[in-house]
Order: sequence, then C-alpha cells, then structure tokens
Amino acid sequence: MLIIMRLKAAAEISHFSFLIPHYKKLIFISIIFLFLYLLFEKFVLQYYIELSCNAEERTMFIDYAKIKIRAGNGGNGAVAFHREKYVASGGPDGGDGGKGGDVVFMADDHLSTLTDFRYQRSYKAENGTNGSGNRKTGRSGKDLVIKVPRGTVVKEAESGVVLADISGDGPYILAKGGKGGWGNQHFASSTRQTPRFARDGYPGEEWELILELKLLADVGLLGYPNVGKSTLISVVSEAKPVIADYHFTTLTPVLGVVRMDAENSFVMADIPGLIEGAGEGVGLGHRFLRHVERCRMLVHVVDVAGSEGRDPIDDFNIINEELKKFNPELAECPQIVAANKIDLATDAQLMRFRKFIEDQGLEYFEICAPINIGVKELINAVAAKLATLPPIKRYEAEPVPMEILESKKTSTGFKITRDGDTFYVEAEWLIRILNKTDMDDYESMQYFQRVLESSGIIAGLVEAGVKEGDTVVIYDLEFNYVP
Repeated sequence: MLIIMRLKAAAEISHFSFLIPHYKKLIFISIIFLFLYLLFEKFVLQYYIELSCNAEERTMFIDYAKIKIRAGNGGNGAVAFHREKYVASGGPDGGDGGKGGDVVFMADDHLSTLTDFRYQRSYKAENGTNGSGNRKTGRSGKDLVIKVPRGTVVKEAESGVVLADISGDGPYILAKGGKGGWGNQHFASSTRQTPRFARDGYPGEEWELILELKLLADVGLLGYPNVGKSTLISVVSEAKPVIADYHFTTLTPVLGVVRMDAENSFVMADIPGLIEGAGEGVGLGHRFLRHVERCRMLVHVVDVAGSEGRDPIDDFNIINEELKKFNPELAECPQIVAANKIDLATDAQLMRFRKFIEDQGLEYFEICAPINIGVKELINAVAAKLATLPPIKRYEAEPVPMEILESKKTSTGFKITRDGDTFYVEAEWLIRILNKTDMDDYESMQYFQRVLESSGIIAGLVEAGVKEGDTVVIYDLEFNYVP
C-alpha cells in the first residue's frame, strides 16, 4: 500500500517537473511585478489624487487672505579712493548703494479669486546692490509685482485701515524699497579729505496685509435660499449659475452682465442666500455680504407664495435685519423688491405683500423668473434707478496711525555719531515712522518730536554735546537743533 502511494505521488510530481528548474525565475519575476505595482500606487496614483484635489481647491471661491510683504533693502555705500596713474591723492570716490525694489499691486482681470495666496503667504522684493569704486552706484532691486483680482481691498492687518483699493488700472506701491546708502564721496570736506566710512542702505518697508475681494457690481441680488435669484440672473444675463430645487445651490457669488442696448449695460451679482442667524454663522453666514458693499443698489427677491412654509413678510424683515448686523450702511442702500413665484401665489397673498412693501416706500414688482413674466419691467426699473445713483463705491486709502507704526518697532536702540557740529542719528525702527511723517503737517511733526523724546534720542543728542544751531541728520531729515 505504501509503495502504491509513493508511486502516485511520484506520478503527480512528474506532471509539474518542468517547472522545477524555473521556479527561481518565476519568484523573481513575481517580486519585480509586485515592486512595480507598489511604485505605481505610491507615486502615479498619488500624483493624480493630489492633482484632482488641487483642481478642486483652485475652483473654490477664496475672497480673503492674509499675507506678509517686504520691500527690498537699499544697497550699502562703498568706501573707495580714486586710483589712477599720475594722479596722486585722487580722493574718495565710493559710489552709493542701489535702491531696494518696491512691492507693487496690480489688478488682473483674468483672476477671479484669491486662491493663489493660500499657497504663498510671504513676498519679498529684491535688494539693491552695494556701490563700488569710481563713483559707481549699485543696481536697484527689481520691483515685485503682485497681481490680484480687480476689486481687491488691501488693509493693514493690525489697524484695519485701507491702504489701497485695487480697482483701477494703475500700479499701487504698498511697500517702498529702502534707499541706497551714501558712498564715502559724500562725506569729504575741507577738514576730512579721506573719509573711511560710508552709510549702509535703508531697510525696505514691511507690512502684514489683509486682502479682501469685493466684487465690482452695480446691482446685488439678495434673499433667502431657493427664492429664484439664480434663475433671475440666468434669464437677464449670460450667467450660468447652478439652479436646483434645494437650498444653497449657489455657494459662490455669480456675476452677470445685463445688456439694455448696444451702449447701456450693468453688472448684476447673485449672492448666496441668507437665512436667519447668518450673523452667528448659520448657513453660509455673512461671508459673502462683503461683495454687495460696493453695489449701487439691491434687488430683494422674495418667495411671495411662501412655497416653503415661510411668511414672505418675515423673510423680508429678517434679510434686512441681517444686513443691519453686517453693515448698517448697507441696510440704507436703495432697494427694489421682486416678488417671485407669483404663479404659485394666491391673489390674497399678492395683495397682502404688495401693500406691505408699498407702505415701506419701496418699488415693487411681481415676477415669475422661469417663464420671464414681469422680468423686463423689473430690469427697466433697475436701469432707470441706476441712472440716478452715484458710481460704484471706491475705498480711499487711509494713513496708518502713528501709534501702530511706533508699536511695530522691534527695538528702541539708536546710534548717534558726531562730526563737528553735525550729529547723525541711526535707528532702523524710526525709518517706518519717518516715511509716514508729513513734514508740512504740524500735528504730524509734533507726534514725530514726541517719538524722539520718548525713545531717548533727544536725551542722547544732549549727552553727545549737541548745542542750539547744530545740525541733526536723521536719514533724509536734516534740521537745526533747537532746545
């Protein structure tokens, strides 16, 4: 029996005996295929996953960003003396340092969001190069140009003051490059013919900024979700918003150009719906209301039929209350009320809501946006109203408070150098304040003097031996000392 079993086993083995010499190759090939699959999964699939995620992120509507910018530092002045055959004691000829590059903002109509600023938060312009002998001035640093969507408002982060409204076509310099330091050629005098020192370049301005995109639109559409705002803008313009029978189909503002004729048109903005409690973050909150702050007027769309069980009068009052919470000035913006979904409303509902709106002193129009009933009359009224209103709001640049500038100094140190009756004061933290000081404004000069006193610079000058009538030089500012 045992012999028979062994013979059967031997017969079975003989069927696969041709694989035995190649099993090592098969194992090696299997390992290679497994290794290649793991590489494919690790890099190729991961690349496409990240690519799809990035594409999704880039389609998000980003209208707020916080960044840091820094202009280039000025180059240092050179210490050099003229060397030429047959010319003895050629004198100092050290050149000045080059100016640092500015940080410049410009509007770009091809951009629609601030998405790029999610991936880069710090921006720095090029420094100026140092001066050299033979009175050669260093090369100026290249300006750094930052492109943003038109309508971006730039604010100083700590104080919140507006530095620029990037709505025009011109460049906006928001951080000035430092000036180049003087070479030793400037310090030669009758009593000092071989000055062996030069001045360092000035540091560039540095700011932490908040960027807020506020769309440039003439008319803003407001209302609860699913009242027909997207349908209305799709009917009167070429805009293609997402339209569906559920709340918050519009997650980002949508712009559409409404053309009245060959020469007249206006821009309408569909803002995502508001609901009660938006000020506390319910729904999409007040996030997108900044985009109607510039609008010249508002069209308040209301579901007059109350098709979702709400009272249209309550809807109207709640939306206006949310406007007041966000910005009281926005609540005073001219409004036209569009009562939508009249095909679902009863005569009693229409009469009740019409009387309520007319008692508020507002223009009232009944429409059915999907089938274009009453829409033409509404748009004509909007165009007529716009003709009587001022242009789109532009924000004026404001000066940064001196107190904020003083609080940003990283140190209180300073250096005083005396040269006969001239005293040179150096303090990097003082440059930012000096650049923003208006020499023709009495209050501004008074504040600058208080900074000199509180920082100990005046006391330091007295200790260094300054007398009445002596010259004091603080970078570009030169004055005679008066105790």
